[in-house]
Amino acid sequence: MKGIVSYDAMETIRNTNEWLGATARALASYPAFALIPHPGIKLMSAWGRVTERSFSRMVIKPDWEIPPIAGEEGQDHIVHAEPVVRRAFGDLVHFRVARRETSPRKVLLVAPMSGHYATLLRSTVTSLLPDCDVYVTDWHNARHIPVSEGKFDIEDYTGYLVDFIRHLGPDTNVIAVCQPAPLALAATAILAEEDPRSQPRTLTLIGGPVDPDAAATEVTDFGNRMTMGELEHLAIQSVGFKYRGAGRMVYPGLAQLSSFIAMNSETHSRAFIDKIFNEARGTASEGDRHNRFYDEYLAVMDMTAEFYLSTVDRIFKKLEIAQNRFSVNGKPVDIGKITDVAIMTVEGTKDDISAPGQCVAALDLCTGVPAEKKHQHLEPGAGHYGIFAGKSWRLNIRSVVLDFIDEHMAVPDSIRPKRRRARSGGAVDVGDKDRKMGV
Repeated sequence: MKGIVSYDAMETIRNTNEWLGATARALASYPAFALIPHPGIKLMSAWGRVTERSFSRMVIKPDWEIPPIAGEEGQDHIVHAEPVVRRAFGDLVHFRVARRETSPRKVLLVAPMSGHYATLLRSTVTSLLPDCDVYVTDWHNARHIPVSEGKFDIEDYTGYLVDFIRHLGPDTNVIAVCQPAPLALAATAILAEEDPRSQPRTLTLIGGPVDPDAAATEVTDFGNRMTMGELEHLAIQSVGFKYRGAGRMVYPGLAQLSSFIAMNSETHSRAFIDKIFNEARGTASEGDRHNRFYDEYLAVMDMTAEFYLSTVDRIFKKLEIAQNRFSVNGKPVDIGKITDVAIMTVEGTKDDISAPGQCVAALDLCTGVPAEKKHQHLEPGAGHYGIFAGKSWRLNIRSVVLDFIDEHMAVPDSIRPKRRRARSGGAVDVGDKDRKMGV
């Protein structure tokens, strides 16, 4: 009951702030105030609009809103997001491009379950669609999942990935972003041992904590400071009576959002202050950069308690993936069983969530993979978001990843897209340090 009270109290605070924003907006928009040329009225209205929008977005799952893909003959091809495998805790979604032949590059984007929806990868999906047939793991908000559906921890997550990859077939190219990188590696190892014909063709791991101890960050320091008992007591709550998942133990998305904002509080504070003044001056717009970013950033989802706690305990504290000691349903998962899958890691030099060294550790774990099938890329000046959805991804990393896929899929030159040359000091073939990866 204590957890439910805490959960509902947090929702009440959010709802109250949304109401305060709406009230300020309505009061300051009263027509009579137009006769009072005082900047405080405009600031009050601007504060209300920004506050109402910000707090209302926290309980709304964003739509994919993928723009049409331009065809070679100038025709726009509409994109439809269609679930092809439905499961209790997450779906496999296919982005079908209408009236276009299926691309030979079949890509599965493994979205993180770390407080945000899979739509955080919207720009990543949009950038890949012109050249790829794209699928994504669309994880569900735990507060909407009834307790009767049972638990969902990192072993269940890994099982979902195994099923999704098996469903898509052996020509799949898996790209795991951030949190799921170690579990995607484990899922690939399971398929390599149990069903080799269903292995993906390539596996790209982007900014993931394969070995959290390789480079310390605030995230790893927090995980090492807290005992599991303290973490469960402080972070885990019960879903309130308002939702279908009432009574389910979760790590609330609002709590995760608070920690995200606290890590860069000055940056976020300045962004909101600037937005309020821009609204007051009339220079802001519905689709400006602030709204595009924060509409997604503020939309958070709850994680099941068992998933959150098992991630901290087994990935960060016990280093089960880093030390190749991970098991699923009591059966050991040997990453060394991977032999036929080409593997690439991508890191950013300014990543403060999964620092350089944490992800590239996957290459050393894959002892059965030939050196010529191991690649690594370190992007200069890129932060965590930038390596999969920001400027660094658009201008450079996307090209590197697509070239890596093409190299190991033997894609005909006639359908290879034209791409930019990578900056020096980036991708390297582990088997030949002096040769830059084909870009």
